[in-house]
Amino acid sequence: MRDFKFHVDTAILFGEDQAHAFAKEIKKLGNRALVVFGGGSVKRNGIYDTITSALKEEGVEWIDHGGIEPNPRIESVVAGVEKVKAENIDVILPIGGGSTIDAAKLIAAASVTGGDPWDIVIRKNKVTGALPIATVLTLAATGSEMDIASVITNPGTKEKIGWRSPMVLPKVSLLNPAYTKTVSPYQTASGTADIMSHTMENYFSVNDDAFMQDSFAEGLLRTCVHYGPIAVKNGDDMEARSNLMWASSWAINGLLNTGKTQAWSVHPMEHELSAFFDITHGVGLAILTPRWLRHLLNEETAPKIARFGHHVFDIPKKDTMEMAEEAIDRLHYFFLSMNIPMTLEEVGITEDSLEPMAKACADHVGGTIKGFVDLHEEDILAIYKASFRN
Repeated sequence: MRDFKFHVDTAILFGEDQAHAFAKEIKKLGNRALVVFGGGSVKRNGIYDTITSALKEEGVEWIDHGGIEPNPRIESVVAGVEKVKAENIDVILPIGGGSTIDAAKLIAAASVTGGDPWDIVIRKNKVTGALPIATVLTLAATGSEMDIASVITNPGTKEKIGWRSPMVLPKVSLLNPAYTKTVSPYQTASGTADIMSHTMENYFSVNDDAFMQDSFAEGLLRTCVHYGPIAVKNGDDMEARSNLMWASSWAINGLLNTGKTQAWSVHPMEHELSAFFDITHGVGLAILTPRWLRHLLNEETAPKIARFGHHVFDIPKKDTMEMAEEAIDRLHYFFLSMNIPMTLEEVGITEDSLEPMAKACADHVGGTIKGFVDLHEEDILAIYKASFRN
């Protein structure tokens, strides 16, 4: 296991009666909030009113910034920064899922750092500060409520790029599982796939001796396998919603990759799908992940994939390669069982786009994804082709 530093100081308020406690925490951070949200569902389902009523009781004023896209666009961030400056905002309050929180993080950083927000994303401008962020989570998926990362799309350049800074780690996050009850079965399934992908990106490595982290990861994956289908079938099941919500935070808050060094593999490949075709992120991850594992399956990787199958899907111990192959099949059919489309063709991606996307992915990672197994442009293209149709 490699040396590491682990520090996450996001205060989590978990449960159904935390809005007023959350507003009190906001008051400690500032007096004028930019409330960031997406298409308006938080206003229709009452979550917005619950939060803003609590803010009003604490004497916190707010300005709305709605319309954040499912793959948050740089234009929405720029508009948010302009509101921050015009309205003397001192705290950023996203109410939504990962896309809303990701946009809020860049708004917070760009408002203090200055310059073109996109320059932060492409690492041309270093983050020098950020307004404090307090999040209200409405979708169990990305874990943005408890991490330092954000992913932003630039439609003009067909780029979807992740960036990170400790300065945008949320100060406090409200996790009320009841806020996810109205999430559609499709988005619930996609969110479950996203949680699992974050976990697997950290889990699949070789020779790192991270037994504790991997065992924790297996517990998170079993949680998703158990509760994902339940939440898809019955959105009102609070036990399922609660477990998925808490799993999403722990999948990506840094614990699982302590002591490890490998880069993530599937996310940079999926980012090109979303950048070129604006597809649902979790669905893209579900399509690619089994094909990625199949592509890199060999004598060296088989033991870890077999362990995954044994501890997550209860595959009995037998020949290692046979176990690994069954584990990949089980993962594919698990996603399929939640009605996730499992080919790129089904989600509208065209065959003639595969080569340009593979080249773009390789360019964005500097030529090679140094993950579980190193992937070059030809490997990325092979995975895209294997994912295109059954």
